[in-house]
Amino acid sequence: MAIGKLQPTKPAPINPNPNATTKVWLFSLLLTLQYGAQPLISKRFTSRDVIVTSSVLTCEVVKVICALLLLAKDGNLRKVFKEWTLVGSLTASGLPAAIYALQNSLLQISYKNLDSLTFSMLNQTKLFFTAFFTFIILRQRQSIQQIGALFLLIIAAVLLSIGEGSSKASSSKNPDEILFYGIVPVLVASVLSGLASALCQWASQVKKHASYLMTVEMSIIGSLCLLASAYKSPDGSAIRKLGFFHGWTPWTLIPVILNAVGGILVGLLTTYAGGVRKGFVIVSALLVTALLQFIFDGKPPSPYCLVALPLVATSISIYQKYPYRVKKKES
Repeated sequence: MAIGKLQPTKPAPINPNPNATTKVWLFSLLLTLQYGAQPLISKRFTSRDVIVTSSVLTCEVVKVICALLLLAKDGNLRKVFKEWTLVGSLTASGLPAAIYALQNSLLQISYKNLDSLTFSMLNQTKLFFTAFFTFIILRQRQSIQQIGALFLLIIAAVLLSIGEGSSKASSSKNPDEILFYGIVPVLVASVLSGLASALCQWASQVKKHASYLMTVEMSIIGSLCLLASAYKSPDGSAIRKLGFFHGWTPWTLIPVILNAVGGILVGLLTTYAGGVRKGFVIVSALLVTALLQFIFDGKPPSPYCLVALPLVATSISIYQKYPYRVKKKES
């Protein structure tokens, strides 16, 4: 699918009414809490023996079930699947799902070859690529103030990364390996993340592809990609040898369900507010994680975190307050 062919269709306004604005703030708040709490909940309720692939696949199944139930609740289930076509599905969800699968693989390669601080800082560049591709595909411009807000957010993300510290050293001291197996993969993954996010926004806002339906389609496609990649992977061998639910307890379902709900919220937020807004949610969630670690683990937030907090709040306020406005030509 050529990107150039997506441009002629103009997207609908992201926040056409006050009700949509309320939904944006609600979805942003819920997603921030989910992202922020997910690391702590996963650590407490997921055993080290749990096979990662089994957890991810179960999450995708739960996501599909939840999305179908929400479609049924809205009374749109029959209508959506009556109008469903394979070509429409692959156009709207197939490419983003494949891109996300490739992105995740690149991130895994990069994370093994970079220290976590460098990885975290380079990974933040996806904010700019998201803004870039939303402009290329959707012609969605950013005001000067919004661009400044994105820079503030990047600074806050870097400060939070520094606050975390470097938890592991690079696995190789060879500069060429660090460049080609560390820096390049994470930068390519950031480009792919921005492209996939913009394509999802295009599908939901321009093509009016239902958010819940996109969740179902992308989960199924992503699961098929994961199964294919896991066939000869260590996880695949472990599942065949030990069983799919090896290491699971009833508590393991808590982080799995929470992660699935987060996936649905991402789709809703992209529909109502666009992909750039998700970047603000992700960075804000780092602050929530720091707060929860202080409450439950007694680990005080670092000075970097305290400096990042007003930067995040300021960037969100500026981005919301100064949207891009088309200048009227003087007659």
